[in-house]
Amino acid sequence: MFLSTQELVELTGRKVKAKQIEVLRRMGLPFFVNALGRPVVARAVVEGSLQSSSERAVRASWQPRVVTG
Repeated sequence: MFLSTQELVELTGRKVKAKQIEVLRRMGLPFFVNALGRPVVARAVVEGSLQSSSERAVRASWQPRVVTG
């Protein structure tokens, strides 16, 4: 369901959790930080089964409208 610690090291190329978080943010991968301060990445994110490539493109290009008042 989630990447193991070793898989996360392989994905990010970093062993320090703060550096892993930094790399995951640069990669644009969704993750959350658990109570131990470790990043947690769903396996589906890296396997590509979370959404199709066209859905990722639409989400990446979406911009919110700015409301002026």
